[in-house]
This record gives sequence, structure tokens and C-alpha cells, in this order.
Amino acid sequence: MSTENNVQNFGRVAVMFGGESAEREVSLNSGTAVLNALLRQGVDAFKFDPAERPLTELLAEKVDRVFIMLHGRGGEDGSMQGALQQLKIPYTGSGVLGSALAMDKIHTKQVWQSLNLPTAKYQIADKSGFEAGSCSAIMRQLGNEVMVKPAREGSSIGMAKVTSAKQLETAIQDAFNYDNQVLLEQYINGPELTVAVLQGKALPSIRMSTPHTFYDYAAKYQDNTTEYFCPSGLSEQQETELAELSVTAFNALSGSGWGRVDVMQDADGNFYLLEANTVPGMTEKSLVPKAAATAGMSFDQLTLAILSTSFDSAGVSEGA
Repeated sequence: MSTENNVQNFGRVAVMFGGESAEREVSLNSGTAVLNALLRQGVDAFKFDPAERPLTELLAEKVDRVFIMLHGRGGEDGSMQGALQQLKIPYTGSGVLGSALAMDKIHTKQVWQSLNLPTAKYQIADKSGFEAGSCSAIMRQLGNEVMVKPAREGSSIGMAKVTSAKQLETAIQDAFNYDNQVLLEQYINGPELTVAVLQGKALPSIRMSTPHTFYDYAAKYQDNTTEYFCPSGLSEQQETELAELSVTAFNALSGSGWGRVDVMQDADGNFYLLEANTVPGMTEKSLVPKAAATAGMSFDQLTLAILSTSFDSAGVSEGA
């Protein structure tokens, strides 16, 4: 089909962004970029912010499909996907199960671990039963350098890297402000890489380098000191290995359509899976557009490719 025919087949598209999660500002930036790209290509698209309008207005708007650009809870955790399925409106990306699993870092690791996929050692801190006296033992078990992560937040919100039991206790209490469960993960000393997955295939990997302690919120969105390398500098064999691992890891979580898998590489060249994102950022600093560009795909072409994943929405009738 030609691009013109593809655009006509999409019908009326609601680009859903904003929302009420801690990642609202990032979502607003991502959604605006996507909406502008779709409009440039003649798609009948408009903004829909669920923080400002009830979902039932999608029916009044006679929407044919939704391009989900909500990051974090309420948009990336399966709840919005389930609501859209109830309304029988097709949407982009992963379904209810894949979205819910990938949003929860602890369940993500448990799935990967059950399949013998490589991931760093970890412990879980639960707000209802956390004992500060356990911090010294946790530090020893995880190698004395530990990443602290709220289980269900994105964009590095609430995360910290610690090197002492005292720091660990403080970081866990801070993370409890965002979630009742906190992932405590062995720190892998080496480069961080990410692999975008689009329609079942991996795009070229990206290596991130930042002067920050880790690739935190500021490094991702606020300052210009982060460097991105795509190609990432891996050997051809390593690039193939990482691509296969990333697709396998994404599929293991029932991910579909598009997404991103984050990975660490240790000094010996071994890869360790960190987490998966089912609605990655689409801002000018975002990683998926960078990988797509290296693969020869423009930002506009990428948005159409993602929008086309709405034809595969699980459990949604196209005739609705």
C-alpha cells in the first residue's frame, strides 16, 4: 500500500498524552512530537489528554484508533489498554498483560529469571515489612553497590545508586514515596545500552554515556551532557546477540508492537537485562527515534510504523 492509502486507513486518530502520572511532562513532550508528525503526513489526528477529558468522549469523537503516548501509571501499566478494549477502540503497542508486566520491574525480573535470561541479582523491599537493620546484609549480598528503584515508576524517578547501608536505608525510604515495593538491584559496572523493538525486530543498539552517577532523569531529559552512540560500538557478533536477547526478553513479557529494552554490559562483555518499556519516550532526546534514524527511518516514518501496530490490538474488534 502507498503512504497515502496507509494514512487513509488509519481513520481518525486520538494521540493520547499528558495523563496524571509522575511522567506527565515527558508525556506532553512525546505526545506533541508524535501529533505534529502525524499531522505533517496528513493523518486525521488530534490531542486527547485523559487528565482533562473522560474516555467516553473518544466514542463521541468517533475515534478509529488511539496512539498511546502516556508514560507511567495509568497509561503504560495496562489500565488504559484494558479501558480501550472495553470501548472496542484499537490502540498502539502492547496489550493489558504485556503493559502490566513490563511496568512492574520486580515481576519483569521474575519472568526473565524463570526463563534463565541474564539479569542482575536483586532483593525486594516491601514497605509493610521493611527493617532498616537488614540493609548491611543486603549490601553484602548485592556486592556493595546497589541501585534502588521504585517497582512501578519510569524515567528513573525515585531511583538512586548507593554504596553504604546508611545510603541504602535513606534511598529505600525515599523510594517508598513512589511505591510500596522497591527493587534493590546489584549495580553492573559498565556501559548501559538500549535496544528498540519495532514490529518484532530489533533496531540498532544505542550506548549512553553520562557524567552523572547513573542515567537519571536529568541525564535523560534536562541537560546536554549525555552522549549517545548509535551504532553503539559493539562487534557484529555482540550486536546480533544483544538484538536476539532484547527481542526474546520483550516477547517473554508479552510485549508487542513496539517498545524498548534496557541492558547493562559488564567488563567481560556479558549482558544483563534491566527493564522493558512498552511506551518509550518520543521526544527529541529520546532513544527510539535515534535508533530508527540509524536504521534509515525518519521520525515521521517511525510514527506511522508505530501507529500501524494498532491494527494488532489484542481483543479489539476492527469493526467496532
